[in-house]
Amino acid sequence: MNKLFSYKLLLAVALLCASCNSFLDVLPRGVANEDDLQNAIGAEKLAVAAYASLGNDHWFEPYTSMWPYGNVRAGDAHKGGLGAADIGEYHQYEIFSTTRTDMDSGNRMWTRLYIGVQRVNAAIKVLNSLDESSFKEKTHRLAEMRFLRAHYHFLLKILFKKIPFVTDELSADDVEKLSNDALTDAELWQKIADDFKFAVDNLPAQKSDVGRPYRTVAKAYLAKVRLFQAYVQNEQNQVVSINQEHLNEVIALTTEVIDSGEFGLFDDFSKNFLWSFDNGQESVFAVQRSKDDGSPIGRIDMSTALNYPMYPGYGCCSFHRPTQNLVNSFRTSPTGLPLFSDYNIVSLKDSADFVKNTIDPRLDHTVGIPSHPYKYQQNVIYRTATFTREPGTYGPYSAMKEVQQLSCPCLTTAQTYAYPSSSKNNTVIRFSDVILWKAEALIEAGRFNEALPLINQIRTRARNSTGLLKYANGKVISNYNMDVYKPGENITWNKATATTALRWERRLEFALEGYRFFDLVRWGIAAETVSEYFATEKTRVPHLASASFTKGRDEYLPVPEQQIQRSNRLYKQNNGW
Repeated sequence: MNKLFSYKLLLAVALLCASCNSFLDVLPRGVANEDDLQNAIGAEKLAVAAYASLGNDHWFEPYTSMWPYGNVRAGDAHKGGLGAADIGEYHQYEIFSTTRTDMDSGNRMWTRLYIGVQRVNAAIKVLNSLDESSFKEKTHRLAEMRFLRAHYHFLLKILFKKIPFVTDELSADDVEKLSNDALTDAELWQKIADDFKFAVDNLPAQKSDVGRPYRTVAKAYLAKVRLFQAYVQNEQNQVVSINQEHLNEVIALTTEVIDSGEFGLFDDFSKNFLWSFDNGQESVFAVQRSKDDGSPIGRIDMSTALNYPMYPGYGCCSFHRPTQNLVNSFRTSPTGLPLFSDYNIVSLKDSADFVKNTIDPRLDHTVGIPSHPYKYQQNVIYRTATFTREPGTYGPYSAMKEVQQLSCPCLTTAQTYAYPSSSKNNTVIRFSDVILWKAEALIEAGRFNEALPLINQIRTRARNSTGLLKYANGKVISNYNMDVYKPGENITWNKATATTALRWERRLEFALEGYRFFDLVRWGIAAETVSEYFATEKTRVPHLASASFTKGRDEYLPVPEQQIQRSNRLYKQNNGW
């Protein structure tokens, strides 16, 4: 594994989801030599191994949740844990100023994701050697592998910017000679888009097995890539233009996904974060999880295993702690709209604050708050002393979306560890994502009036999601007051206000789900947003005293120095590092 692109393949074919009654129900049978896999059966095993990499992350490389990279760096969450030294590199990411180019966590993330690319390419090579008549699913499997390869490269791209794009056509020698800046930024995005486009053109039109992408899913992911691609960046990570052709493609693709009728919003926001609703109508693409499936620890979610509270029955480790800034962002005005400019003037702290002020209901779906029931469990009341570590450092709150209820059959602990985890899927794309991607593209294309009903659709669902937000006596937890946007009544609707509303909606809808920072970078506002956050949050928590964001550098992680050295310095470093 230290040699990133070794093409001698020894792998255990891993089980992804024992409960799915699908192609993933294949027990691992040990280790296979590459020569034994040059047939249809071998191709299927290699494809399953490529799928396995989707969920082979860990709390040291959490690429299914992305919480240290997308939430902690965005000002939505503190690292948490037992002080700054507890997984200290995540603390360095949080404050930016001490991030180094040789940090192990960045190198591990890079390596894990390229192992996924390697497995995909190994499968594609064998698939290409087969005849369609001897393996009728050849084209579909190739499309699935191209989809997965694009997914791994997409994550690498938003994390590291300058990456080598590695395909099955390259020999081991070719890979050793491949630079990470052989392609321009636009060309690299296009390579990722081309893989998703191949998937759109060649995947089956209908869902077959749970866990496999199909055509509509590929259209959704291609829309996401085109949206990122539309914001053209220069070498200094500044957004210098917006590509209208890509915006139009986002609009067309998301319209096709929405009009397909294959997905829909849950009636209650909570269902996105409860195991019993896995693979439901709002899940467009998800990493499949399982437990008690015959493998040593199951396909459980190790990426969030440190994020459970200290409360008995959970037990460890109080990482991923919401910031005061994030909590305050859920405050609403008397008319039920977000407080765009002055949300952070008043802090919601004491239990009375959540009654005196008006609140977006999504707050109590997202954040564990003192005196409130935790995760819809009316008999489990959140207390800072029993739920958190280091409240003087990281504040009183805990993340809640990834945590499951104590009674959930999905809850378990990782073997040899005391850390809790679950078999709850990691959702990569929700249907609400697709709706808001379309709204964003419409606004940037000047069609902001068409975006209004899409944003209001998300707000209407959120407004109605209070059924589980009650104490045992039936009283609602907080003072909820939320409304949709009504031009001429509670807002002046133009491109500027529509942009603000869209960006605010993405923050509240997807809070603590791992992608906030990448939104900020896409929009070209990461530096000012994070710097503004630091200016106030430094007065609230001591561990941010030396935090600072360097514009033109900190939008991306550095290319790991370990990889630059292994390339004999062929790889180039990102701007500013």
